[in-house]
Amino acid sequence: MGYDYALVHVKYTIPLAALLTVLSYPVFTRLDVVRTLFIVTIAFVATIPWDSYLIRTNIWTYPPDAVLGPTLVDIPIEELFFFVIQTYITAQLYIILNKPVLHAQHLNSPATLPQWIKGGKVVGQLALFSSVILGAWLIAKEGEGTYLGLILVWACSFALFTWTITAHFILALPLACTALPILLPTVYLWVVDEMALGRGTWAIESGTKLELRLFGSLEIEEASFFLVTNMLIVFGLAAFDKAVAVCDAFPDKFDKPADALSMSLLRARVFPSSKYDMQRILGIRQAVARLAKKSRSFHLASSVFPGRLRIDLTLLSFVSYSYCRLADDLVDDAESSEEAAAWISKLDRHLSLLYKDPDAVSAPLAAKYAAENFPASALSALDMLPASLLPREPLAELLKGFEMDLSFDSSTFPITDPEDLELYAARVASTVGQACLELVFRHCHHGLPDYMQAYLRNTARQMGLALQFVNIARDVAVDAKIGRVYLPTMWLKEEGLTSEDVLSNPTSEGVEKVRRRILAKAFDHYAEARDSMKWIPSEARGPMVVAVESYMEIGRVLMRNGGAAADGSGRATVPKSRRIWVAWSTLMAS
Repeated sequence: MGYDYALVHVKYTIPLAALLTVLSYPVFTRLDVVRTLFIVTIAFVATIPWDSYLIRTNIWTYPPDAVLGPTLVDIPIEELFFFVIQTYITAQLYIILNKPVLHAQHLNSPATLPQWIKGGKVVGQLALFSSVILGAWLIAKEGEGTYLGLILVWACSFALFTWTITAHFILALPLACTALPILLPTVYLWVVDEMALGRGTWAIESGTKLELRLFGSLEIEEASFFLVTNMLIVFGLAAFDKAVAVCDAFPDKFDKPADALSMSLLRARVFPSSKYDMQRILGIRQAVARLAKKSRSFHLASSVFPGRLRIDLTLLSFVSYSYCRLADDLVDDAESSEEAAAWISKLDRHLSLLYKDPDAVSAPLAAKYAAENFPASALSALDMLPASLLPREPLAELLKGFEMDLSFDSSTFPITDPEDLELYAARVASTVGQACLELVFRHCHHGLPDYMQAYLRNTARQMGLALQFVNIARDVAVDAKIGRVYLPTMWLKEEGLTSEDVLSNPTSEGVEKVRRRILAKAFDHYAEARDSMKWIPSEARGPMVVAVESYMEIGRVLMRNGGAAADGSGRATVPKSRRIWVAWSTLMAS
C-alpha cells in the first residue's frame, strides 16, 4: 500500500479540475451537466475492459507500494479515478472554449458544405483507418509494438466512428473549439506522466514498448495515449453538441429544445443534413456576424444565453438589434437626406405589411416587398423579424428615431436640450430594450403578473436610456466625423461652445465636461433600473445583466479616462480580458 499514485491526483489533476470548475461555474447549465456525465460515463465504461486487459497481461504494471490497494477488475482505484478526472478536465475546457460559439451557425447541408471540409473528412477517415490497421499489425507481430498497437486499435476504432458521423461539424468549428481542448490537456498530462514515470508510479512492461521517448521519461506510447484519448473526448462532445445544435436550430422540426432532454435530442442526432433549413442557418450566421461587428459587448452577452433561448434571442432579440443597426446603416450610408428618408419610408411600409396580420398572409407580402426594395444584405434581418413575437410599437418608434437623425445637416442639430436627448435615446434604445424583454417574456417560463411585466418594461426602457447615453458619450469624436453632435446645444452653450465647435474639436475640455454630464445621466438611469433586473426570468437574467454591465463598463472607463480611453477610431474601448472578467464576475454574483 502506498500513496504515490493518489498524490499525483492530489497535486496535479484535482487542482486543475477544481480551477476549471470555478471558471465554468457561472455559465454551467443543466445541459452542461448532462454533457459532462454523458462523456465521462462513456469514457469510463469504454476504458475499463481495455485497461483491465493491459494489467492482466502485464503490459501495464503498478508497484504495490505506489497504490492504495482497492481494485476493480484488477484496475487500481487511482487509475479508475484517472479515467474520470481526465475526461472531466478535457470536457470542462471544451465547454469553456465553446461557450462563445453559437454551434448552429456551423451546420451545413451537403449542398453548402465547403469542399475542404468534404476532403478533410476523407483524409481523417483514411488516417484513422490506417491507424487501426497499423495497430492490428503491431498486435499480431507481438513484441515491442504491442502496447502501441493496443492503443491504436482501441482508440482509433472509436475515433473513426465519431469522426465519420461528426467530421463535417468538427471541421466547421473554430480550431479554438476543437484543437485547443485536445492539445492543452494533452501537453499538461504529458508533463504529469513524465514525472510519474520518472518516479516509478507506474510502468510499461519491457518488451511490449518501442523504447522511444517524446522527452525525458515520457514513453511514446503514453504520449500517444493521452493524445488519442483527448481526441476521443472532444469528438464525443462534438457529436453530442451537433445533436444539440440541430435540435435547437430547427424548432419547426423538434418541438422541444435540447435542454428539455427529450427524445428530440436523439432524433436530432440522426436527422439527415439534407433536410436542414439552410436559409435559417444563413440567417443565424448573418445575425451573429452583424452582432459581432457592431457590438462586442452584446455579442459577448449573447454567448451566455442557454440553448434555444440563445438562438432565438440571437435571431429574435439580437436580430432585432441587427435590424435596428441595419436600418441605421441604411440611413447613415445614404448619399442624401432624401435617399435616407426614402429608406425610412420603405422600412415603415415593410412594418405595415408585416403587422397587417403577422400570422397569416402578410408575412409573404412583406418578404416580397423586402426582396423588391432592399439590398440582398438586408433581406435576412428583414425576413426574420419576429412580428409574431414582438409588438409593432417599439419598431415604429425606432423609425422615428432615425427620422431625428435625418434632421442633421451642416447647420442643424436637433438635440437642443436634455428633453430632446431623452426623446432621441428613448426612440433608438429604449425601444430595443423593450423589444428584447418582450422576447424574453415569450420564450421563458415566468408566471409574472401583468403589472410586473409592465414594471419590467419600464425598467428595460430606463436601461435603454442608460446604454444609449453611454453610446453617445463614447462616440462624440466618431459622430463629429460624420457631422453629427448628440450633445445638447443648451449644455454646450453653458460651456461657451457651439455644435460647430464640437465638430472642429471633439476632444476639448468643454466637450469633455458635457460628455461627463451625459455619463452622469446614464448612471442615474442605470441606478434606477439595475436592481429591478432581478425580476427578469431566470433563464435570461444573467445574460441580460452581462449585456448591461459590459456596456456600462465602457461608461466607467470614460468616467475614469475621458477621451483618452478612445482607440484609433475615436471610440472608447474596454480590453477583451476586462470584458470577460466583467461578464464572469457578473454571472457569479447574479
